[in-house]
Amino acid sequence: MPEAAKLKAQLREEIWRELDARKIATPRPCRGRIPIFAGARVASMKVVKKSFFLDAETVYSTLDAPLQPLREEALQRGKRLVMMVPGFRGFVIVDGSSVPKGALRAAASPRGSLVYGSRVRVLEGVEVDLFLAGSLAVDKRGGRLGRGDGQQDLEYAVLRELGAVDDSTPVLTLVHDVQVVAQVPMEIHDVPADYIATPSELLKAEGGYRKPRGIVWDMIDSAAVEKYPLLKLLAGLG
Repeated sequence: MPEAAKLKAQLREEIWRELDARKIATPRPCRGRIPIFAGARVASMKVVKKSFFLDAETVYSTLDAPLQPLREEALQRGKRLVMMVPGFRGFVIVDGSSVPKGALRAAASPRGSLVYGSRVRVLEGVEVDLFLAGSLAVDKRGGRLGRGDGQQDLEYAVLRELGAVDDSTPVLTLVHDVQVVAQVPMEIHDVPADYIATPSELLKAEGGYRKPRGIVWDMIDSAAVEKYPLLKLLAGLG
């Protein structure tokens, strides 16, 4: 195992143990997940009055549970919420202005979005103004770590290939304060955060990490391309 991958694996185990020991994440045990953490809604409230959120018309969110409060806030404010259909089988777009008030929570969930939103194969003419990414750990420079399956990074890379995001698109993540660590090992395909919201503060990342310019095809095996329709399409095979 490469050194960076080994360090990432060790860091994941440390964070999962810490979250379980402090009983601040659900469900428990939380190993293998990006779990919902105590104070996630408080963290989201530190974001909603900031210009990068207020001015965003289209918000993309990965499917991770800690982002649910912000997805609800986006819809409540009439924004357009975009998420990936599980298995990279296209996208679902939910127009917040058309969601009944009593259905905001359902519409912001991965399953409910399929009921209240519209499915599309690819995003055409869609410009994402804010990218919400789930994280297991982050550092103050913006380095972020997922659960190990590369899902969030690949979602960003697909959007980059489609021209829906670029270097200027802010990336925001929500974590508990204990998930902010000294350093996260970063590789070429890893997506850094520009903003980090925790229950106690909103941090603007100190920077220094470059955002991926698209899919790093050398890191995608043929089985994944065959399995995921969007990758197959972008590879010119779909």
